[in-house]
Amino acid sequence: MTAHLFSPIKIGSLSLNHRVAMAPLTRSRAGRPDNVPTVANAEYYRQRASAAIIITEATQISQQGQGYAWTPGIHSEEQIKGWQAVSDAVHAEGGAIFLQLWHVGRVSHPVFQPEGGLPVAPSALPVPGKTFILDEQGNGVWGDVPVPQELSTAGIEEIIEDYRRAARNALRAGMDGVEIHAGNGYLLDQFINSNSNHRQDSYGGNIENRARLLFDVVQAVRNEVGPGKVAVRLTPMGRFMGMGDETPEVTFSYIVRRLNDYDLAYLHLVEPAMVGTVKDENYDPRWDMIINMLRSDFRGILMLAGGYDRDSAEQALATGRADIIAFGRPFIANPDLPARLRGNLPLNQADSNTFFGGGDSGYIDYPTFS
Repeated sequence: MTAHLFSPIKIGSLSLNHRVAMAPLTRSRAGRPDNVPTVANAEYYRQRASAAIIITEATQISQQGQGYAWTPGIHSEEQIKGWQAVSDAVHAEGGAIFLQLWHVGRVSHPVFQPEGGLPVAPSALPVPGKTFILDEQGNGVWGDVPVPQELSTAGIEEIIEDYRRAARNALRAGMDGVEIHAGNGYLLDQFINSNSNHRQDSYGGNIENRARLLFDVVQAVRNEVGPGKVAVRLTPMGRFMGMGDETPEVTFSYIVRRLNDYDLAYLHLVEPAMVGTVKDENYDPRWDMIINMLRSDFRGILMLAGGYDRDSAEQALATGRADIIAFGRPFIANPDLPARLRGNLPLNQADSNTFFGGGDSGYIDYPTFS
């Protein structure tokens, strides 16, 4: 049975026919060298327009915000035009699409930074991870992340304005709204978590200060695009790229309760059983208690992502754990995923070798069910 998965729901001004959302999926296929969405990108999203709503791949709000090769931006006129073609293609199929706003913070490399500088972060601390960079021949390779530079207050203010401008650009590109990426070990998450934020000013220390940048960004973006067109993605208890917080239940309960004041389209949480693109068998057992607490704290629409299949998604909706379920990897290989879930049809299996970078193979050549 999929009675809950295929029941209608409203987010902001959008009326969705069902609750199978497409999660944001980095595919590293933006046009080179200017990170402009391409004809193939538009076709990829068009094929998946039967999702209740598409959340685009993470999209950098500025050149400083880039951390991986061939990811799209939303800070130039050419990028806006590229995304306009994407939103037009999705809307022509009757779909809805939010653009995910992204600043990677410290998870970057000088090859992406203006004038070859160091990536920025709340604090100048080592980063336990690698990022996908370009070598001298322009090939994609995994490279070590350097120790970043600590952001000044002026630098923080510039980033808030970058978010505002990017949100405006997203609506110029025809998007139905924006999702602020505040998880997965990237900039806003780095400020939130106590082990990556050792600042002593108004953006560090206690929970209120560590969450300040998130709320500054949410307010700026909401002022730009209006209520009901802004969503936030969080990854409470996530460990990707060295994240961790001393009191996650207190930190994220505070954040979620305050987010009630912003009339979000939805709140998007990621189950910590997923770390990046792989399943984490050792996630913190407190999570089930925390997700139930956050479910109670938030008065709006809650979207969950992270390793769901047809049955577990239906169960999560039936029990009230979530209102919408976002599917990631199943949408890579199954452009018609909602129809397959509704009919309990077999799924194509995704080729992980083509997840990041490359051409049409493993991107726009997966078949629909026949």
